Formats: sequence, C-alpha cells, structure tokens
Amino acid sequence: MSTLRQPIISVLGHVDHGKTSILDAIRGTTITSREAGGITQRIAATEINIDRIIELSGGKYKKNMFKIPGLLFVDTPGHVAFSNMRSRGGALADIAILVIDINDGLMPQTIESINILKKFKSPFIIVANKIDLIPFYSKTDEKSFSEFIKGQRNEYVMEFEKRVYEIVNQMYIQGFPSERFDRISDFKKSIPIVPVSAKYNIGIMEILLTVSGLAQRFLTESISTVDGKARASILETRRDESIGTTLDAILYQGTIKTGDPILVNTSTGIQETKVRALFVNRSNRSSKAEERKSVTSASGVRIVISDKLDVIPGTTLLQIDSQNIQEARNELMEETTVKIDLSENGITLKADTLGSLEAVAYELSQKNIGIRTATIGEISRRDIIDVSTLPEQMDRVIAGFNVGISADAKSALQSNDTGVVTSNIIYGLVNDVEHWIKSRKEEMEEDRKQGMPVPSRIRIIPEYIFRAAKPVIVGVKVLSGRIKVGDNLIRTDGKYAGTIKSIREGEISKKFADAGVEVAVAIDGVTLNRQIFPDQDIYVDITEDVVKTLRGNSLDDETMKTLEEIIKIKRKENIFWGTRV
Repeated sequence: MSTLRQPIISVLGHVDHGKTSILDAIRGTTITSREAGGITQRIAATEINIDRIIELSGGKYKKNMFKIPGLLFVDTPGHVAFSNMRSRGGALADIAILVIDINDGLMPQTIESINILKKFKSPFIIVANKIDLIPFYSKTDEKSFSEFIKGQRNEYVMEFEKRVYEIVNQMYIQGFPSERFDRISDFKKSIPIVPVSAKYNIGIMEILLTVSGLAQRFLTESISTVDGKARASILETRRDESIGTTLDAILYQGTIKTGDPILVNTSTGIQETKVRALFVNRSNRSSKAEERKSVTSASGVRIVISDKLDVIPGTTLLQIDSQNIQEARNELMEETTVKIDLSENGITLKADTLGSLEAVAYELSQKNIGIRTATIGEISRRDIIDVSTLPEQMDRVIAGFNVGISADAKSALQSNDTGVVTSNIIYGLVNDVEHWIKSRKEEMEEDRKQGMPVPSRIRIIPEYIFRAAKPVIVGVKVLSGRIKVGDNLIRTDGKYAGTIKSIREGEISKKFADAGVEVAVAIDGVTLNRQIFPDQDIYVDITEDVVKTLRGNSLDDETMKTLEEIIKIKRKENIFWGTRV
C-alpha cells in the first residue's frame, strides 16, 4: 500500500468574499504584515498537521481515522495561483476551495473561478462565508457549525436556508449539483457547501474535515507518494542583490536537497543551476522561515538558487543528474510551451506568469476575442511600437494582466496609436478589452461616416435667412441622413448647389448634423434665389464609387430612400450611374 502525501489545496473566489480571511482562520493566525528583508518572510503555503485537525475536532476524531499526514494550503488566494500550479499541463492542486459570500451569492469572479475549475476538471468544495452577517444572527462561542446552527433563532435559520438554497440554485445553473455538507449522502454526486464565519472561526473545523475526508476517499491515486526526481511548481520569483534569486514553490514530488542540480525555465530559455539553500515555514506559525538541508513533498518551499536567473513564474523546476539532463530538458520544454490558440488578427496579450497567461487567454476565448501574440513580461516600448504599426486598427491594443508598463513604453504611448488596458483581475481585464473593442469600432464607424458622404436631404427654412451670398447663411432642416462640413450639394435637377462651409447649432460650431435637427449652415459657391431656393429640397452629392459601399452598410430606411433619390437624379445625365457591378 502506497503512502499518501499531503493533498495540495488552493483557494479561489470573488474579490472581498473572504479568501484571505479563510486562510487566516485555517492557519490559526492573522499575520497581516510580513517581515521585510529577503528570507525572513513567510512562504506562500500553510501545512495543517493531522494532529491540529484532531485538536480542532475536540477529540471526536482519532489519528488512526486518517490516512493523510495533513493538508497543504496555498496561501496565495485566487484562480491565478491555481492556474500557475501546473504539472504536465494539468492543475497541480489536488482539490480547491471556492469561497462564496453567502449574502452575495455567485459574482463575476466566482463564475470565472468555476470556469477555471471546469477547465482543469478539479474537485472542489464550496465554503459559504460570512454567515455572521445574516439577519437575526446571535453571537455564540460555538466553533462547530453543527452546534452553532442549533443555537440560532428560527428567524435566522429561515434566512440562512434561503441563502444556502440560492447558492444551490446558482451552482445548478453552472452545471454543478450541490448541497449542505451535512445533508449529502453521496459525495460523488454533490458538491458540499460548508457554511462558515471566518471572522469568528465558525465552521473551520468542518472545512478541514470535509477536505481531508474527500482527499483520502477519492484522491488516493493523485496523492500517493511518487519516488523519483524532485519536481516543484514555481509560484513566485524574486531577485535580490545580496541573496540572489529565490523561488517560492510547491514541491509536489520527491525530495530536494541543498546542492542538488536543477533545471529551471528562464526568460532566455532553460537553464541549469544548483540549490543553494532551502527554507520552509516554521511550525510555530511564526512569520519567519526556517532553513533546512532537505525538504520532502508535498511542501511549500523557498529555494535559493546559485545563479541570478530571470526564472519564469508558473513553470516547473526539475531535479536532474548526469544521466537524465537531455530528457529533463525535453520534458521541461514540453511542459512550459504556451498552449494558446493564436490567430492572424487579434489583441496582444501580456501576463506575469505562464499559468495566468493561459487563464486569461481561456476567458478571452469564451468572449470570441482573438489573440495575435501572448507572452510573459511587462509591457515594453517594443510592444507599443510593434502594435502601433499593425495594419488592422482593431489589433492595435495590448492587454496586460498583473504586469506593469515600463517608463519608455509610457513615453512611446504618447506618439503611437496603441491602446493599453491592464488589470490584476481577469474578468476586469476581459471587460476592459471588450469595452476597448466596442469603443474602437464606434470610433472607426464615426470616422467612416465623417470621411464618406452620407445620402442626405435638407431644406432651407424661409424664416431663417441671414445672408444671401458669399457665403449664403440660412437655417435648414435636415430631413434625412447626416450633413457635415465639406459636403458638396446638388439640386433635384443634378446641378451644383454649393459646399457646406460651416454648421452651427445656437452658439456651438458642429462638424455634422443628423436627421431631425434644425441648424444654421454657411453654403459657399452659390447665391440664394439664383442657384438655390427656400422650400426646395437640396441633396448631399455622392460619388459613384461609394454607392456600393453605402449599400453594404446598415443605413436606416430614410437614408436608403434618399440614396435611391440621388441615384435617380444622377441617372438623368447617365442612365447607368450607380449600377452595381
């Protein structure tokens, strides 16, 4: 029988629903300020020993009831960390906790997290947080949810049940049957919902027991100890002039020791280096890390390497020996290949890690937004210049997830036609990209309208004649289409009727005026009551080469009618004018 390692657990959910509070409650501490200075900071992982779980249960559970040594929680909350923890292209986290504010239900980032879980086919439980904010809540010293709910008033229980079943209904719409954890008879068929209050530590024991039970019942194959070379998934990287390069990682296979040769993926390709030092979190929950000579999976570990390398977060670290270097290189190359469908046209995507790059690309694909290039790193001046020269205007945008913009890139933005949208929340970035695309389309449509004459008909209002010549200044009613400064005009007999020199609405000068409005216009090149007359229709002149373009656009019925009237006027001189080829 194989030995089971600690299951690796990641926490996901919408912003402000309490992911960090849940982790703090599980950790049993509220370390909010990290100690500064290199190696003394905590590593982004918390180990909960089985003894701690037994302690929290108040003796209800015995050590012989557990097959796993404990639980390993990744302290970096969010779907990005989840996506970054990858093993051979799949999710490294064995199980996930989806945190939902019981009073808010599913929110945009909750849906986004659910989509990530669907993509990786990852098992998860739901933690319904903030039960202490439900109306009629009575404060209690009970930490067990089962005991807590027994002591609450009927009014509270009714409000509580209403919120639980709202989550059940919302999860059903997302394709997941769910139920309160203590009412499930078959955990293969329903996602357990564990109600908690992270603020008052209510239900924390049930989270640990539910996750432990599911892991050792259904995940024994994935959490069985695997002998072999050490493998770790790199969550974060730091470069320090005095210490060197440090890697915060999750060791998910094997044992790693100081002095071990390893392979890592860097901005300049796969590089070989050595483990200079290893650190893990202290068992006494101190904010300081403890140095070790060796670390065994599954563990959160900070690895100091011998060389100052620009290691890419979200990639894998492999232990090597002289016999397997090339094989390891090939494997690492395969694992770290960006698996994103690129298109000839689309946006330019930048992200901080490989995992987040793929996570953002997945969400963009759900919105049918094409991606032309996808790379890791900050937005550079070269990115700005390259994108600004693309032939398609709709491609001239860079979307940056959790990355900065270099100083020279900001400078280059001032003189280049490039859009930049950035965010550290995926759904926020996707929404911003959608808004940019919509706005750019509207701008292009506006430019098209302003650059191309629109079939339009106006009539001079006899009561508003201000000047008869040089130029004619009159009030007109725009009967159809859109007139603009620079439009040439014709009469119903096809003869020249002047050029619009200016348009004013009250005291405001305008570049164009749409159907239905009355404006004052200056018309150059004609004299009133000689070439043009009040109460007679005047049309905007259009050239034959734009007729097909105009017919191919979604013009309103009145404008299309005006187009046909202009064609009839033109055909008085040329019977084939405007004929579609």
